[in-house]
Amino acid sequence: MKHLQIKKSPVELGLDDYRMTGDPIINQTRKIKDILGIFQDEKAFSNMSQEKLVYTVQAWLPVAEGTLGGLFFGASTIYPGKVGNEYFMTKGHFHLNSDRAEFYWGIKGKGMLILMDRDRNTWAEEVYPGSLHYIDSEIGHRLANTGDENLIVGACWPSDAGHNYEEIAKNGFSARLFEVDGKPKLM
Repeated sequence: MKHLQIKKSPVELGLDDYRMTGDPIINQTRKIKDILGIFQDEKAFSNMSQEKLVYTVQAWLPVAEGTLGGLFFGASTIYPGKVGNEYFMTKGHFHLNSDRAEFYWGIKGKGMLILMDRDRNTWAEEVYPGSLHYIDSEIGHRLANTGDENLIVGACWPSDAGHNYEEIAKNGFSARLFEVDGKPKLM
């Protein structure tokens, strides 16, 4: 960058759909076949099209991963659907640097932010357009879509937080979010 130069941002954010364009943007997709083992009803899971899209993630990582003091920005889109009576959800994770917090905010749709502490106490917060969620350190978290349209959630986290998916993959959450009598219920 030259002194007094005026530049355009390398990334743009669509305010209607929260799609990011520009370089560098990371795009990830998770289909049913990519999230084996997170749903309880294995029979319903195996009967679904393995190509069914469950969620996508976009992220802008403007600094190198692990940079102290840096921030990452992203958005997740969880599609409507269920495996049995369990809502479509993300894999969920703790942070590798477990003393790092994160912000989520609801953009579109409705859902739940499922949270679990290190003692395996699990609770959820409703996610809706305009909701703001502070995810404290040492808290595992995942998103579930409880509505009939896409759930879009924004996120901002420290660039040195890292992701620990293995702990959730091995031990799961201590509660699951099901549709019971037409409403979400943690069980």
